[in-house]
Amino acid sequence: MPHDDHDHPHALLPSEPALRVKALETILTRKGLIDPAALDEIIDTYQNRIGPQNGANVVARAWSDPAFKAALLEDATSVVADLGYYGRQGEHMVVVENTPEQHNMVVCTLCSCYPWPLLGIPPGWYKSDAYRARAVREPRKVLAEFGVALPEGTSVRVWDSTAEVRYLVLPMRPEGTESLSEDELAALVTRDSMIGTGLPKEAS
Repeated sequence: MPHDDHDHPHALLPSEPALRVKALETILTRKGLIDPAALDEIIDTYQNRIGPQNGANVVARAWSDPAFKAALLEDATSVVADLGYYGRQGEHMVVVENTPEQHNMVVCTLCSCYPWPLLGIPPGWYKSDAYRARAVREPRKVLAEFGVALPEGTSVRVWDSTAEVRYLVLPMRPEGTESLSEDELAALVTRDSMIGTGLPKEAS
């Protein structure tokens, strides 16, 4: 049975949490404790300018430019900062490279330390107790649950992010992508491949 909009006027109202947030914002603004323009800038940054696409751009460039890749592996903090990817949760970066011999995987066993400037907000599973415990204890099983099946000869190294250091995995470049541009390569890079719990997409 169809329902007209006037049957549910409450649907047009903000949710209770949204009302509370707005009320708090109004109070803090009136007291001069926050600047609405600065708050809007922060919200816009996290919604539109910070996310896995930043990390994907870094990976794609590393795949395309050997000199950039070497610099990235040597001093990731400076290199990504020069690209404009810096700030909270990204002050000290280390990039670890996947190879046929070694697959890298990132976890934060204490909390949920994560390279926000490059990957955005961490997924729920990354913060879960199960992932944080099992990634260290049985990484191959965890990877298998994410759909990552590694050759027996490939070792798995788990990196523990901390308040001092954030890690980003540089996945292996997919085969058959030699003719692709950086933008096309970036489209193949997934968030999980930069955590180590996934692989890049195959070229179509």
